[in-house]
Amino acid sequence: MKLPRGVSGDELIRALRKYGYQATRQTGSHIRLTSIIKKTQHHITIPRRKSLALGTLNSILNNLAGYLEMDKETLVAELFGQ
Repeated sequence: MKLPRGVSGDELIRALRKYGYQATRQTGSHIRLTSIIKKTQHHITIPRRKSLALGTLNSILNNLAGYLEMDKETLVAELFGQ
């Protein structure tokens, strides 16, 4: 599975709203999102960059997939329509 290229931090933040993530704080160019969709708090930090590095995006998606209890391929398809 290929990860989408050129995804900005703002695009990812908007896409994560469908999973109940909301911005809870910002430090510099990093935004911390929190979700309680699975009855426990989950925090993820997203850098606000024009284009996220593939390693950064991959790490964020792995973390999200673990919390949401779904495989990463399904998550990518739901977030980015692939």
